Amino acid sequence: MRTPASIAKHPIHPMLVVFPLGLWIFSLICDLIGLSVAAPAVWHTVAFYTMVGGLIGALAAAVPGLIDFLYYKGGASPVYKIALTHMTINLTVVVLYAVNIWLRTSGQESMKVSVILSVIGVGMIAVSGWLGGQMVHVYGVGVETRE
Repeated sequence: MRTPASIAKHPIHPMLVVFPLGLWIFSLICDLIGLSVAAPAVWHTVAFYTMVGGLIGALAAAVPGLIDFLYYKGGASPVYKIALTHMTINLTVVVLYAVNIWLRTSGQESMKVSVILSVIGVGMIAVSGWLGGQMVHVYGVGVETRE
């Protein structure tokens, strides 16, 4: 099932999602290290900037993802329902990380709430990634077939 947001028959959305996924996971790792060391400021700063980069990357990945979503019409199909859930989770994660970034810039004393938000965010992107994989590997979304 081909996708309209592609370059040379390769879908763009999966090429771009690796950036926010990697950056957000690394951000969580930096925060966890920051919670366990005596001088956490550097680790929380790195976590903040990787989180911002992840947010920018997620917004960039959302554009071809939305184009693909709008292409697959028909609310009754299993692909559409999975895609809608995938998109809803991803948008929720984007809002979660935007709130997380805002909390960090507002001068909060404790990083515990931010770290909890990051753990929830990474858990949600794991579920969303599973759904994205299901669309590709089970239903062939974005897979160019030879005809």
